[in-house]
Amino acid sequence: MKKQILILALSLMSLVGLAQGFTNPVLPGFHADPSVCRAGNDFYLVNSTFQYFPGVPVFHSKDLVNWEQVGSCLTRPSQVDLRGTDGNSGIYAPTIRYHNGRFYMVTTVFPSRRHFYVWTDNPAGEWSEPVIIDFAIGSCDPTLFFDNGKCYFLWKEGDIKICEIDVETGKQLGDIHHLGTGLGGRYPEGPHIYKKDGYYYLLLAEGGTEHGHHVNILRSRSLFGPYESNPANPILSHFSMKMQNSPIQGLGHADLVQAPDSSWWMICLGYRTSGYLQHVMGRETMLAPVRWDRGEWPVVNDDGTLQTDMRCQTLPLVPLPQDPKREEFNFVQRNAPTESYSSLGMPMGWMSLCNPDYTRYSLTEHNGFLRLRPSTTDLSATASPTFVARRQTELHFTATALFDLSDMTEEMQTGITAYAAPLNHYDVVAEKRNGVIYIKSNVRLGQTSHCEKEIAIVGTKAWLRITSDKDFYYMQASADGINYTPLAKMEYRFLSTETIGGFTGVMLGLFAQSSHEDDKGYVDIDWFEYDVR
Repeated sequence: MKKQILILALSLMSLVGLAQGFTNPVLPGFHADPSVCRAGNDFYLVNSTFQYFPGVPVFHSKDLVNWEQVGSCLTRPSQVDLRGTDGNSGIYAPTIRYHNGRFYMVTTVFPSRRHFYVWTDNPAGEWSEPVIIDFAIGSCDPTLFFDNGKCYFLWKEGDIKICEIDVETGKQLGDIHHLGTGLGGRYPEGPHIYKKDGYYYLLLAEGGTEHGHHVNILRSRSLFGPYESNPANPILSHFSMKMQNSPIQGLGHADLVQAPDSSWWMICLGYRTSGYLQHVMGRETMLAPVRWDRGEWPVVNDDGTLQTDMRCQTLPLVPLPQDPKREEFNFVQRNAPTESYSSLGMPMGWMSLCNPDYTRYSLTEHNGFLRLRPSTTDLSATASPTFVARRQTELHFTATALFDLSDMTEEMQTGITAYAAPLNHYDVVAEKRNGVIYIKSNVRLGQTSHCEKEIAIVGTKAWLRITSDKDFYYMQASADGINYTPLAKMEYRFLSTETIGGFTGVMLGLFAQSSHEDDKGYVDIDWFEYDVR
């Protein structure tokens, strides 16, 4: 009887796993330009990071729905120089591929527009030094394609180009072939090639990574073309009357992957709007099922759209560890060289700007606390301030951090920020004057910096908080963790991509800065709590 009950229970669990739908985005918040590959029964995904370091997070999944970050591709300054980069530059549009037991991640760094790739046998560990592509400079969105024992480099430079390379050295081996300019949409980009049923399929994003973004597909019997267009293009788009009121817009920059059960899936970017066609969380990673019959064109989710609440059969769902609601800042031991960002022991998903000075961050000097030492580079500089941040992932949230200000100097400022760009961020700032600690709001909008309200607190502990209700961000502070004083509120739109430009989303960060070059002060942060509703 017990055996029958166990068999029934396992059967029900299997049916639940297969029948469940899922929620888009599968990676919420700033997870732009997704690319995915499969190794056996495991999926791996990477995203653009632009000016943030470490660069290019690596996510792992068993089902394409549940993802866990296991590492980053670019963890060392020797791999990438991000000095002076901002939300319009840095690391663009990576592609991840798996071939003969090895993982490859190829990308472009701006403003040099240099293409390179790194490789590893363990995507959760350290990746190689960069292999430079020296024959193609000036554009973006590269990918690698393996076919018949050869490796091809595919990229966008005016039109879409491809040539054979030596995968060990990155050197050009064959002629450069031109595959066309897409179907006439602006900014044809994100090319990927797949081989299926005797055809080579060329997937392209067009329309610009904005509201008109969409995905087209072409095919040819020959790798080098000519490629014919799918009569049903675009195969993915929300730029239509039917989807004009969808909370998800800007779908594009897609990648396709086949699961072990032979089903096909599309990973793409899109964004959720906060108000009328404006978004603050950056471009996010979405998922949709694909029907791809033999010899036919792929069909995305039956009608070329996707929803927040996806009602479709999934792969058997395998939940993975989620980011904790409260980050206690315990040191995480990783097998990494001292020059790697991983050696700091920071939790996955936390990043800094440009190439950070590791000496200003510590999780070991005060056990269970994040210690930040200030630099004279402040949040409004296009450089690397003392700053660590995680993504805003929902429109409604509360972010709170507990600061120990005992060792703060009178030249210092520290606090919590909703950071979109150097000249666009909302901060709750602590500073000391004549021995008294003050907490104030700081609203940075372009060339304007404004303090709405300031309060003095007793003691050296401060609970600093930023919340959002979708329409506004609210800055608050407390001296006891119970009673919070409102300091300011500001509209979401001044942090939106449509207002300020750039390719990233709002990051919720912790910072320390000083007016004194040799400031010996520091701040200890006990915990950071992120609550969504």
